[in-house]
Amino acid sequence: MKGAATLAFVVLASVSCGGQAPAASSTQSPPPASAPVSTPETSGAGITPAPSSPSPASPSPTSSAKPTKAGPPPFTAKVTRIARDRLPYSWRPGCPVSYRDLRLVTMTYWGWDDRAHTGELVVRKTVTGDIVTAFRKLYAMRYPIRQMRLVDVYKGDDFDSIDADNTSAFNCRPATGSSNWSNHAYGEAVDVNPRENPYVTASGGTAHANAKKYDHRPMRGKGVINPGDRVVRTFAAVGWGWGGAWSGTKDFQHFSRNGR
Repeated sequence: MKGAATLAFVVLASVSCGGQAPAASSTQSPPPASAPVSTPETSGAGITPAPSSPSPASPSPTSSAKPTKAGPPPFTAKVTRIARDRLPYSWRPGCPVSYRDLRLVTMTYWGWDDRAHTGELVVRKTVTGDIVTAFRKLYAMRYPIRQMRLVDVYKGDDFDSIDADNTSAFNCRPATGSSNWSNHAYGEAVDVNPRENPYVTASGGTAHANAKKYDHRPMRGKGVINPGDRVVRTFAAVGWGWGGAWSGTKDFQHFSRNGR
């Protein structure tokens, strides 16, 4: 009895001095394992890979890209296969390349209105890296491009596309003044701002009335390409030649993989 009383006194003294019984231990579940991180696949040198999760629909071709608070939106490029029905006029059986060897490049360009736009070019799949690299640099330097649409918008008519000052690439057609295939028929050439950079014969003539004032070089003007300028150097850096460097006939709008 004395021992029990003594024990009770010790417990009461402990409580009155602020002591407390040890807390009961609790068992916690381990944290869930982290979800695996998916890595997007790249589709070629200089090409922006597609995001791993669904993204909003891309703007329609030639539409304005959305600016950021810091300024114009960054350059983007997407390379995809192109369906046969997107090429109703520019491709047909008998062309030197199959439409299956062509690719649609949807990318940003700097417009005539000093705003970013989204345009489309069709080129051979082997040169998509060259095209994206070159146009990325043109966008960075704010080189203005009037518009960038498939030549099929003009029913494959090269004259109408040029008259509209349309920057374009693939078109299964002969070279101007020749029965041989143009480099455009192989998807290995691009015409840039063709009104400001016309095809000029050795005698100084051009077929487009709205381009006559641009028939000589060097000259100053918006969108004009001159010998050795930044545009020529940009394409030279990826190994492409300029038609403005030809002897006799000059094709100031024309850049091609083999220089012809």
